Amino acid sequence: MDTIVTRIEHAAKGQGTVTFMTGDQPETKTWGQVHNEARAMAAALQTRSVNRGDHVAVLGPTTATLVTAMQAVWLCGATLVVLPLPMRLASLEDFSSSTRNRIRLADSACVLVDSDLAPFLTTEEGDPPVYLMDDLADAAETADDFVRPDYHHDDLFVLQFTSGSTSEPKGVQLPNQLVAANLDAIIGAAEVVPEEDVMVSWLPLYHDMGLVGFCILPMSAGIDLVLGAPQDFLGSPRRWMEWISAYGGTATAGPNFSYVLATRALNRSKEILDLSSLRIALNGAEPVDPASVREFIKAGERHGLRPGAIFPAFGMAEVGIAGSFPKPMTGMETDTVDAELLELEHRAVNVAADHKNAREIVKLGTAVPGLEMRICDPKNGSTLGDREVGELQIRGTSVTTGYYHRPEANDDLFAGDWLRTGDLAYMADGQMVMCGRIKDLIIVGGRNVYPQDIERAVGQLDGIRTGNVIAFSVEGRGGKEAVAVVAETRAEDQQALAAAVHHAVVESVGVPAKEVILVKPGTLPKTSSGKLQRAHCKTLYLGHQLELVETQMA
Repeated sequence: MDTIVTRIEHAAKGQGTVTFMTGDQPETKTWGQVHNEARAMAAALQTRSVNRGDHVAVLGPTTATLVTAMQAVWLCGATLVVLPLPMRLASLEDFSSSTRNRIRLADSACVLVDSDLAPFLTTEEGDPPVYLMDDLADAAETADDFVRPDYHHDDLFVLQFTSGSTSEPKGVQLPNQLVAANLDAIIGAAEVVPEEDVMVSWLPLYHDMGLVGFCILPMSAGIDLVLGAPQDFLGSPRRWMEWISAYGGTATAGPNFSYVLATRALNRSKEILDLSSLRIALNGAEPVDPASVREFIKAGERHGLRPGAIFPAFGMAEVGIAGSFPKPMTGMETDTVDAELLELEHRAVNVAADHKNAREIVKLGTAVPGLEMRICDPKNGSTLGDREVGELQIRGTSVTTGYYHRPEANDDLFAGDWLRTGDLAYMADGQMVMCGRIKDLIIVGGRNVYPQDIERAVGQLDGIRTGNVIAFSVEGRGGKEAVAVVAETRAEDQQALAAAVHHAVVESVGVPAKEVILVKPGTLPKTSSGKLQRAHCKTLYLGHQLELVETQMA
């Protein structure tokens, strides 16, 4: 297997392009142009003593300069550490603190930063040097000054911090050969044709799905890429669909909430777009809601969207990114099971859609090439059979070597050569079906209540901001577990809304909420990639630190 830099060098000789959508005018470059500029920036880094084996942190919004800087780090033989951007302005103090913490935890030799973000990186004695990416791009060195080091398959290619949705972020070690194996798996499972596919993305490059799937893959395979920034999409979700239409996008990706926003944009659009080229609309990084997927398909119908393009998938940083994929153009497949048996007996028993306990869950395909999956009892580790719910475990060619300098976490991460994902799942008809995180489970009266079921039901209520609901366990009567729900709202009648939330919780999971907490918009804790932080939200709740609109007791 060749190294990723070797692949990048080969791709640079082709005709593949990357179009940066930031700003008023799109900027298109060949991957060869990017490579030439990256070689010059790598030469500038080498004069600043960046060498093979160093860890280099990079901080900046999605721009051509950022992508060039990332490649320059790899060309130096260094390990890339992409630092997340703040999700909300109110979190700037936390952003500055967490950024410094990641830089320190990663043992960064230096930090490359966008000039607009440099003021947030106040340095102290002992901190690594900070270089402005624009200064490096304008340095006197040229591509010819670059000295190519020897690259090795076991070099640490990326140190990818986990999103921290259930715990403190940890640095996932992704060696060169691991990332290369996962790229090969993606190409095989998604049936990628580099000369024909056009990838379209707004995903943040500090998140593994955006970094590996929609930056390293097209950069190393010479695939045409249309790359926007998260703020461009969030400011106008219609842009995402417009980019696919304008550039003939064949593959794109986003979490479930982004398809909800895209659905609204398509429904409001007076102009007919052309989405007929799309063959992979990957939905991942958070639970896939069948109802919202169907709404997206319905909204896209008049724009030429093919239902088969829907591509629900599973991935995680600890396997590079891609874990399980469906077969392309087969669309969304679901499994309808008895929710009561799922919660009480941990068995996925099929029932009719109109059954009183019916719960529809999306199938997430099969393990990508090079990986194996099994379901194990979380308590004793025994392997479970088909349709039995347990912990998803993975082994194979792209499984991480562990967390960086976290031996205590690594002890819990593996069961032999199997990666313990911490996810509850089951196998059905050869496909993996995800139920939820083990740490997030709410156990009420012996039932496993999945918080996402509550969050999905409450998020559909008028007055509640979709994707901004968190459910977690609290202490109820007699010390037993109960349910609390925190939701963002702008509604004026909080009392009526709280009553509607209580009703939705009972309807969705059959147990009442002990407490409903309505909070101000934009105040729920989320990770840098936009995932809900249930554990942190519970900590804020227990510390009476939530920014309340009104609280209603059951």
